[in-house]
Amino acid sequence: SMATPLPPCVIDCGTGYTKIGYAGNTEPQFIMPSCIAIRESAGVGDQAQRRLVKGVDDLDFFIGDEGIDKPNYATKWPIRHGMVEDWDLMEKFMEQIIFKYLRAEPEDHSFLMTEPPLNTPENREYLAEIMFETFNVPGLYIAVQAVLALAASWTSRQVGERTLTGIVIDSGDGVTHAIPVAEGYVIGSCIKHIPIAGRDITLFIQQLLREREVGIPPEQSMETAKAVKERYCYICPDIVKEFAKYDTDPGKWIKKYKGINAINKSEFHIDVGYERFLGPEIFFHPEFANPDFMQPISDIVDEVIMNCPIDVRRPLYKVWLQHYVLSYSSSAQ
Repeated sequence: SMATPLPPCVIDCGTGYTKIGYAGNTEPQFIMPSCIAIRESAGVGDQAQRRLVKGVDDLDFFIGDEGIDKPNYATKWPIRHGMVEDWDLMEKFMEQIIFKYLRAEPEDHSFLMTEPPLNTPENREYLAEIMFETFNVPGLYIAVQAVLALAASWTSRQVGERTLTGIVIDSGDGVTHAIPVAEGYVIGSCIKHIPIAGRDITLFIQQLLREREVGIPPEQSMETAKAVKERYCYICPDIVKEFAKYDTDPGKWIKKYKGINAINKSEFHIDVGYERFLGPEIFFHPEFANPDFMQPISDIVDEVIMNCPIDVRRPLYKVWLQHYVLSYSSSAQ
């Protein structure tokens, strides 16, 4: 037997991106788009012929960044809303993740994988089957992403305060969930979906920039808004005070964004002002962005906690208040 066991492999597959690496490292080794490019094969009969020549089709595919915009290949996204939809593709995807990217011998490593809060038992069984049957892994743990998020928050807290009780707000590109977790178990029946997420912030910023800034090439307005969101946005404790800050000292708060026009390669410059805090503010004032949805995220959290069994409400409020105060004070700087 080996003196030092090899570290477990960590694979976190999301709708948009997959994060992979080894346990014990502070960050993923690879972050790649969750897509796979497979060769556009000819007619059905022809495909059947190729299948007989084992392995020609099977080895000919690319994943992640290599799989985007591959000529003569069809790019597929096997995961939707966090759930795997095409298991054949997923198996191929895992094959390259393990052998080509992690360069791991799957028999030598345990695997930690993730699933969304309301994943079905069938999906979990499928994943386990692929990992054990196809890749022959010695050990597998499938964790709920929200629970891992709570565990990840420990690094900043005293050991005595470590708890797997809390509300996780998991905000992706298309949907946000408020997920109550009590002692490491997700209270699935009390999860709330919020139809506002990253894409809505981008669209809202795009709209604000369109109304004010000239010179953004129209076909680049989306990517410009996304860059502004990712680089400059933050949440403010008091929106009125925030406007006042920008008005009294614009030099300190207004950022300059420089872009390149993709067509004529000329530079364009825009001022990034109020959208820095108005973007994320749509979580607290959803009516800015979505006329059909009026409930601020703070009310939703409250509602989620009140829906939970009575004995976990107090611990959830306790954790939530601590974190709420923490997240506010850190963003107010």
